[in-house]
Amino acid sequence: MSPDAFAARLAADRARVDAYLARVFDARQAAAPRLEEAMRHGLLVGGKRLRPVLVYLAGRALGAADAELDPSAAAVELVHAYSLVHDDLPAMDDDDLRRGQPTVHRAYDEATAILAGDALQTLAFEVLARAAHPRLPALMLTLAQAAGRDGMVGGQALDLAAVGGHPDVEALATMHAHKTGALIRGAVRMGALTAVVESDPRVAALEHYAQALGLAFQIHDDVLDVTGDTRTLGKASGADAARDKPTYPALLGLEGARTKAFELTEEALTALAPLGEASAPLAELARYMIERDH
Repeated sequence: MSPDAFAARLAADRARVDAYLARVFDARQAAAPRLEEAMRHGLLVGGKRLRPVLVYLAGRALGAADAELDPSAAAVELVHAYSLVHDDLPAMDDDDLRRGQPTVHRAYDEATAILAGDALQTLAFEVLARAAHPRLPALMLTLAQAAGRDGMVGGQALDLAAVGGHPDVEALATMHAHKTGALIRGAVRMGALTAVVESDPRVAALEHYAQALGLAFQIHDDVLDVTGDTRTLGKASGADAARDKPTYPALLGLEGARTKAFELTEEALTALAPLGEASAPLAELARYMIERDH
């Protein structure tokens, strides 16, 4: 697939999940209009949509139709959006910008941001629960585990505990495997389970791909926090250093971090071998994720 064709495919998938999410909101009248506005602000204002794209690409690689994948793609993005709203709160990272826009607690207020995050999270499971699929319990369990105490939330707790500390590379990898990697793995697994049963060996291959990709993605994010600018990133650059947060560039240096991200991407690409030519879009995405500038 040419770079232009791949970029068009990404844009189409982003537009697809955005349209699905907009329909979710438009399907009912808001009980609390200000809350609804804050939820939309945290969800529908920009974003790379990498996690729903992973749902689509993994599912298609195993034969699932786009309409089957829509609920999982939307659900995983709703969980991701809630996590960002809460990440940005004064009690967490206290950020002013997200996706080039004021964060939810800045655009509204802190209490509304907390409630908006809560509502986005529960809406994710509502969307998924409404999907008619024979493996719905497995899809629900995958998302819950990826998002919860043994996944993203647990990783955030480790991240907060590490501020000002000096973890080694192994401890940092463990933190990111939970905070960032768990939802990426969950997205890929949800796409795969929409298409095939869990015992299909390609599911395990895709999970290996996602594990390596998730860490490569986070390392590249750490690099961008050092090398990027606020306008391009859509959030404040240099924030990790300002908060004394442990990062891969701090532990390995910039070139060491870039090398590690490249090695992990190669591991992810190798893991795709059992899928053959059907995995080509996933391979393109892996390369894109460590070449992006935001």
